[in-house]
Amino acid sequence: QDTNMSDIYEADPLLMEQSIEDWVMTKCDDWRDHYESNYSYRFDEYYRLWRGIWDVSDSERASERSRIISPALQQAVESNVAELEEATFGRGKWFDVSDNVGDTDRNDVLFLRNKLTEDFEDCKVRKSVAECLINAAVFGTGIGEIIIEEMKEMAPATQPIMGGDLQAVGVTIQDRVKVKLKPVMPQNFLIDPVATSVEDSMGVAIDEFVSMHQVEMLQEQGVYLNTYIGPAAPDTDLEPDQDLTVYHDNKVRLTKYYGLVPREMLDSALEEDEEVEFLTEEEDQSRYVEAIVVIANGGVLLKAEANPYMMQDRPVVAFPWDVVPGRFWGRGVCEKGYNSQKALDTELRARIDALSLTIHPMMAIDATRLPRGAKPEIRPGKMILTSGDPREVLQPFNFGQVNQITFAQASALQQMVQQATGAVDSAGIAGQVNGEATAAGISMSLGAIIKRHKRTLINFQQSFLIPFVKKAAHRYMQFDPEGYPVADYKFNATSTLGIIAREYEVTQLVQLLQTMQQDSPLYATLVQSIIDNMNLSNREELLAAMQQAMQPNPEAQQMAMAAQQAQIAFQQSQTAALSSQAEESSARAVKLAIEANTIPQELEIDLINAVTKNLKEGDAEDKEFERRMKVAQTLLKEREIKSKENANEPRTGNANQAGGEPIPTPMEPLRSVGAEDLL
Repeated sequence: QDTNMSDIYEADPLLMEQSIEDWVMTKCDDWRDHYESNYSYRFDEYYRLWRGIWDVSDSERASERSRIISPALQQAVESNVAELEEATFGRGKWFDVSDNVGDTDRNDVLFLRNKLTEDFEDCKVRKSVAECLINAAVFGTGIGEIIIEEMKEMAPATQPIMGGDLQAVGVTIQDRVKVKLKPVMPQNFLIDPVATSVEDSMGVAIDEFVSMHQVEMLQEQGVYLNTYIGPAAPDTDLEPDQDLTVYHDNKVRLTKYYGLVPREMLDSALEEDEEVEFLTEEEDQSRYVEAIVVIANGGVLLKAEANPYMMQDRPVVAFPWDVVPGRFWGRGVCEKGYNSQKALDTELRARIDALSLTIHPMMAIDATRLPRGAKPEIRPGKMILTSGDPREVLQPFNFGQVNQITFAQASALQQMVQQATGAVDSAGIAGQVNGEATAAGISMSLGAIIKRHKRTLINFQQSFLIPFVKKAAHRYMQFDPEGYPVADYKFNATSTLGIIAREYEVTQLVQLLQTMQQDSPLYATLVQSIIDNMNLSNREELLAAMQQAMQPNPEAQQMAMAAQQAQIAFQQSQTAALSSQAEESSARAVKLAIEANTIPQELEIDLINAVTKNLKEGDAEDKEFERRMKVAQTLLKEREIKSKENANEPRTGNANQAGGEPIPTPMEPLRSVGAEDLL
């Protein structure tokens, strides 16, 4: 059902008579009463245990005289904080920026990350975050305020004068907006008791003492209203160290409220030309408006305006060390180890008190036999006068010896502190980290410790670190748009492991590396992971050199390809040769098998051929004989013919003399005539 502002104020007419500063201070006073009645005493005791400061309220016995405080809880706080700080800032880059999905140009993302990193270093953000971590470990909740300061940035420079003949040396001054993180102590922070976070609270307030000159300078700049502000009344509850003597002069109690305020009160606090402008009609119907109200000394209004930030967020970030369900204030290291620390301190103090009774000399004296006015003191060289035998009047007295079991009890209590807080020192958890246990036992112990640290680290990143980076980037985009690109960026943390987890992971990687050959493709990747987890000063250079060495050289790649091709050709030739040899062997085997099958047939053929040859040779000899006989017969016939012709011719003397043919002589014996004779 819609209501307007007039109906609301008619139902509660006191709101019309109350100013905005009174309304804010009423809320802050109620919230402070709740804090002091529930958390103030415990937080003070946690602070003393962490600092090692003794207070009379810390005594557990009326007869307790020793004031010693064991450093077990101090070590636990420092160990846990150092682990988270190393996990966050140990690798240099502790946050990353990602652009919208589908945007391939990452130049703006890299520029924003580098610019934020540079400005964070100038504003010493790392130191402030470390202080917030200490507050969270001691009190259970780390709180930081994001403040904006306009500063003059000066840099040395030169400028040419007199036509460029000379150079003037000086400085350049540039107005810059700087976003800083200011740690806030728990006693200086006020929040709605029913809220569990800064965002869902009606509002939060930072109530602290500041120097007078800071307020006056902001008044001169026009940030605060120019009204008279006197020194604040002393209040030890707001001091960081309540055991010191408080300085009362030139201090102003400044209360900065960030949250919802009644709209009509804010309108009445502003001038007519500075009234709140509403964006929509629905927002105009709201009873409350997000605003910033600054009050000095509990009643002087210095500033009241609507939330000027473009994202309408509150400039406060907070995170619990361990979440307590349904409560804003978390559970820190001191609260975890409180009971063990108190028992350990009681044990040590009782032992020291017992030592004073057993070590220091005491005497039992018969007071009736001492001279009048004698001082029964014991010191070297002192003479004691007695009436009678001193052996009867004086007698040494002690309370026996201190039981040795107190050593074991103190050691067990110290181990209980480490178990409660998850801290590991040089001694380690007894028998588990110092070499007395097996490798599996050490791994299990370190795994449990790393798991607890990881849980706190994730809580710190999601609730404190990333919201701070995001809010700081939005303020830079709003108040310095020329230096920062304005876009919707996503921020995430790059810190993952602390020093203990990294050392444990390096050990595991080294053991895995020993089981692998250097020519394995995973060898270089494991070496790169080991270097990345180590806390080396030149880690980035080593990683860059390894990546450059892993990139292929074009000439070497061509040579490798040529060698690979030659090797492939050689293997192919060997394969072909082996294949031909195999084929030849197969053919030879087939041939031998065929020859073995054809041997009987060849023998029969040879026998047939031999018989045929003999027959052919006999026929040839017969034919040759017949031929020779025919040739001989032909010659005989020719000679007979010639002899007949010669007989018919007349005889005219000697044939030799007449030139005729010779007289035939008796016939020569027949000889074999060959083919050459026939030709």
